[in-house]
Amino acid sequence: MGDERNWAGNLLYRASSIEHPESIDELRGLLTAGGSVRVLGSRHCFNDIADTTGSLIALDRMPQVIDISPARDSVRVSGGLRYGDIAPVLEEQGLALANLASLPHISVAGAVATGTHGSGDATGSLASAVRAVTVMTASGEVRSLARGDDGFDGAVVALGALGAVIDLTLDVEPSYQVAQHVFEHPSWDAILRDLGAVTGVGTSVSIFSTWQRTDVADQIWIKQRVPATRADAAERRAAREALAVSLGAAPAEGKRHPIIGVDPEACTEQEGVAGPWFQRLPHFKLEFTPSAGAEIQSEYLVPRLDAVAAIEAVRSLADRIAPLLLVNEIRTVCADDLWLSSSYGTDAVGLHFTWKPDEAAVRELLPTIEAALPASARPHWGKVFTLDGAEVRSRYPRWDDFAALVAKHDPERRLVNEYLERLGL
Repeated sequence: MGDERNWAGNLLYRASSIEHPESIDELRGLLTAGGSVRVLGSRHCFNDIADTTGSLIALDRMPQVIDISPARDSVRVSGGLRYGDIAPVLEEQGLALANLASLPHISVAGAVATGTHGSGDATGSLASAVRAVTVMTASGEVRSLARGDDGFDGAVVALGALGAVIDLTLDVEPSYQVAQHVFEHPSWDAILRDLGAVTGVGTSVSIFSTWQRTDVADQIWIKQRVPATRADAAERRAAREALAVSLGAAPAEGKRHPIIGVDPEACTEQEGVAGPWFQRLPHFKLEFTPSAGAEIQSEYLVPRLDAVAAIEAVRSLADRIAPLLLVNEIRTVCADDLWLSSSYGTDAVGLHFTWKPDEAAVRELLPTIEAALPASARPHWGKVFTLDGAEVRSRYPRWDDFAALVAKHDPERRLVNEYLERLGL
């Protein structure tokens, strides 16, 4: 097959071939050909969740669908499209998604299947916007489930275990503008005294730290929907300024990158300059390589009530974490009812680690971090973690229901790979 790797280059795919169907019939032929098979998204996963010794199927050449409903409250999109592909089309129609991840380069189906999220106290993960999903199973059957249907809550964040996602229908709303403000060197003690005040000051808030220091974080990024009135805008500005004073933080003097010392050209506009939602909610612009490029990522999401304890646990390990770390980002996700969502049943706080590309050293450290975190911490499905499969399963109350749903869709287990076997499927 050649030297086919994931986006970051830390994983070499073992598949015998990577196929790019261009029609439903071609897709069905590949799925029903026999043998092991998995579906590949935009490759922004850092573990072997998408790998197989059989065939990999990429949906990037399937017919592109962006179909806005007559009521203008939803859009049906083909699973292989990236968020960066559909966002400008929605904006042209005066519509928007409620949330985007930190980078727009990821495929819709892949992001949803792994529970990928953006940020916001009142904002759910990307998967929470899904109101319907259509998959083609390994037997070639097309099945659709809509919000409220039996099994729907297990079919959204599905780890690629049900079949190839042909399309998804997403909630949309009227377009809006967002402004982004960056503050530097906030006190960790002040942040942890009232974490809710920090994460609630904007529509989306990210706390960045390299953990080179344990008294202050590096930056706080506040993304705020532009208020409808001047009075509301003044109130928001006063709240940001008061929070900065309470944290001992100063406004950044110029544009910043999350990783200290990296050129911020790739980042979306800051310094309070308002712009369309899809040009501010992500941290990075579509036309640039996001983040560091060569990196490894891990993430753990904990219930809101465990967030301060989780951050303190990380702070206690700063001297071991910092030498391997590019940046740690902390942000929030609203609760949902999706069985394998990391925010299933609870508002959550994510602790995201972007590591230097030394996977052996990262994997050696991760068990120490995982042991220090609260036992409620759920790892991001698409990133590197070392927790035992049985332990991971125990943190998802609907796991057995999900396993039954997988057995119904893939009774021959042709979509089950080593990753899913480690989890107990």
